[in-house]
Amino acid sequence: MSVTQVAIIGGGLGGLTTALRLAREGVEVTLIEKKAYPFHKVCGEYVSNETLPYLRRLGVDPFELGAVPISQLTVSAKSGRRLDAALPLGGFGISRYRLDAHLAERCRAAGVQLLTSERVESVQQSGAGFELTLQSGTTLTAQWALGSWGKRELLDQRLSRPFLTQRTGYVGVKYHIATDFAADRIALHNFSGGYCGLSRIEEGRYCLCYLARRDDLRRAGSVQALEANVVRQNKFLDTVWAESDFLYDKPEVINEISFAPKEQVVQGVWLVGDAAGLITPLCGNGMAMAIRGGRLAADLLLEQGGLKAKTSPSRTERTALEHFYSSKWRQLFGTRLWAGRRLQALMGRSAPTEFAVGLLVASPALLQRVVRLTHGEPFA
Repeated sequence: MSVTQVAIIGGGLGGLTTALRLAREGVEVTLIEKKAYPFHKVCGEYVSNETLPYLRRLGVDPFELGAVPISQLTVSAKSGRRLDAALPLGGFGISRYRLDAHLAERCRAAGVQLLTSERVESVQQSGAGFELTLQSGTTLTAQWALGSWGKRELLDQRLSRPFLTQRTGYVGVKYHIATDFAADRIALHNFSGGYCGLSRIEEGRYCLCYLARRDDLRRAGSVQALEANVVRQNKFLDTVWAESDFLYDKPEVINEISFAPKEQVVQGVWLVGDAAGLITPLCGNGMAMAIRGGRLAADLLLEQGGLKAKTSPSRTERTALEHFYSSKWRQLFGTRLWAGRRLQALMGRSAPTEFAVGLLVASPALLQRVVRLTHGEPFA
C-alpha cells in the first residue's frame, strides 16, 4: 500500500497544473493517468491568454514550446456569411500532445509521483482520507483526492453522477492538418447540427476540431460520410477539406459529450477541468478553465486543507471546505457555462446562426461582450 498527501486522478491540464502547483509547495502528490505521454486528445487546442501569468509562475512558457499567438476571430454560417473581428485578450494555439507532455516532465522534476498507463478502478472515503484501488492491484491512500479525468470516464459511473442520466447528443472529432490559413486567426465555421474550429499550433500545423450530432453520424454511417454530407456543406470547410493535407491516419473521436451541469465535489473528491463542468467548445475556453479551476483547488487545499502543516482536517471542516470550493468554482465559471449553453443553442441551426452572425457583424461591441462573458481576466 502506498501513501500520499494528494492523489490526482487524470493527467490533463487541470490535473497536471494542480499537481505542479502543489509539488512546488512541498506537498506529496501522486498523479495517475491511464495513458502514457505524449498522446493526442480531442480538443480545440486554443488557450486564452488569461492563463499566461499563472503558467509562467509555474515555470511554463508555451511560446518556448512553439505556441502560436492568436488575436483574430472568424465566424461563418452555413450559407457562407462571415464575420471577421479582433479577439479580445487573445490566446495561443498549442497541441495537447506537446503541452501535456511538457507539464508531465515538469511535474516529475518537481517531485510528483507520476503513474502512467495506470487506471483508477475505485476511490472511496476511508478514515481521514481516501483509498484508491488501481488496475494493477495497488492500493493508494491519500489525505485528499482530486478528479481530473475529463469529459466522461468509468469513475463517473462508479460514483453515480447524475449527469449520466441525461441523454447526450454530440460527438467530437479532431485532426491535425497542413493548410493555408492565417497563423494569427481562429475560425469557427458552422454547419447543420454543429460547428468546426480551425487554428494554428506548433510547427506550422493546424488543429481542426468539430462537434456534430451523434444522430447525424449514425445516419451517415461513418465519420468520412458525415464530413462529406454534412460538415462540408459549409463552403469554407469544403475548401479546407479539399485543399489541406490531413496528418492523421484516422481522426481522434470522442462520443457522449455532455454539457449538462455537474457537481464540483462528489463523495468527497474535488473535481477540476471537464470533470467539474464542460463549457461548449465554441467558446474556446475549456483549457483555460481547467487550469484556473486547478489553481483554485490547489490554493484552497494549501491555505485551509492542512497540507503544509501535514495535518488532517475534521469531517466537519472537510465538508465546509467542500462547500466553499463548489461555491467559489461556480462564482468563477457559472456565467461562462450559462453563456456557452445559450450560444450552443444558436450555433449549428441554420436560421439562428444566420441571425446571430448578422447581428454580430452589425454590432462589433456585442461580439466583444459575448467573448468576455465566456472568458476571464488574466490570473497569477
